[in-house]
Formats: sequence, C-alpha cells, structure tokens
Amino acid sequence: MTKNEYGIQCMQEGKWEEAVKAFSEAIEENPNDAVSYINFGNVLTAVGEREKAVNFFKKALTIDPKAGAAFYALGNLYYESEQYIEAKDFLEKAIKAGLENSDGYFMLGMTLLQLDQPKLALPYLQRSIELNPDDSDARFQYALCLAGEELYEEAISQLEKVIEKVPNHADAYYNLGVAYAGYKEDANQALAFFTKALDIQKDHVLAANGKKLMEQYLQQ
Repeated sequence: MTKNEYGIQCMQEGKWEEAVKAFSEAIEENPNDAVSYINFGNVLTAVGEREKAVNFFKKALTIDPKAGAAFYALGNLYYESEQYIEAKDFLEKAIKAGLENSDGYFMLGMTLLQLDQPKLALPYLQRSIELNPDDSDARFQYALCLAGEELYEEAISQLEKVIEKVPNHADAYYNLGVAYAGYKEDANQALAFFTKALDIQKDHVLAANGKKLMEQYLQQ
C-alpha cells in the first residue's frame, strides 16, 4: 500500500493526524506528484483548514495544470465561501480537464443557480443525474430548474422519480402540489400532495399555505 493509499484509508476511518502524516511523507518522497498535494488539501479541508487547503490545491496545479480533482476541490471551497464566480471558473476548468463525475456537474449546476443562470445550469444538472441516476438531491434540483424554465411535464416526471427513491421527501411533494395546482389545474391532486408533504413535515409552512388555498378553492 502506498503512502497516498494509506492516507486515504486513514481519512475514511477519521484518523486525520495519521492521514496528514502519510500525505506529508508522500510529498517528501515525491515532491512532484500532484496527487499527494491534492490528498493533503482534501484532509485539510476535512478538518476545516480551508485556506491552507487552497494553497495545496494550487500547488498541485503548478505541477499538473490539468489536475481536474484540484480544480474541483477549489470550486467546492469557493462555493462554500459563497464566492460563486470563482467557484464557477474552477468547476468549469475541472470538467474541461476531463473530470467526468456527477458531483462536478452537479456543483457547477448549483453554482450557476446561485448566479441566477438557471438556463445555463439545466444541462449540467441533467448530466449529473445521467452519470448518477440515484442522486435524488441532484434530481430534485434538476426538477426545480425545469419548473423554473416552465418545462412542467418533465419537472413533474423528475419529481415523481424523486419520491419513488425518497418516499419521505416533503419538498418534492410540495412542489408536485404546486405543479398540479398551477399547471395541471387539478386542485384535488394538489391538495393530496400538500397534505402528504405536511404528513412528512408538520411545520412545512409552504405546504400548509398550499393546502389551505386548495381547501378554500374546493369549497367554493
């Protein structure tokens, strides 16, 4: 087992000090290996040393300018710091560098949503769920994005897939209620969805408001 492999194993087991030691030794043995710097940055991120982590990811990129994992890690750090323009830049570079995983596409889609660019976010969220169909969080965000672009039939289809996978997803039921109330004009089904959302999450204020409106409408 290499030092990097051992360090990753330590991270998975929450042995942060041992992981730091392993990655430090890996860097000492081979200071021109970008992977070791990326791994060290990841462990620093995990223990909250974000500024130091940035330095290690940037060092990795000086060694390997096409290190997609370093671009991705930097994109995540900037996203968490709400520096969305910088996050977008690094996440785009990660994908251009060949990082073909669902998380990269999802994070770029989420970043574009934060920048109020839902139309641009849509294909990245779509690609994310193509790469990982089991990611219900990505599918839910994709559904919201579709609804925002008034692609309601597809949004409903995606929300239905979310609740198939996560039967207690209150927000998915709420958004189905909104779609059935507004787009489908089916007050009874909308009421059923709002009620289901409240059964799951009793303090869901939006679902409670939706339920009240549907009940008032049906009583007319």
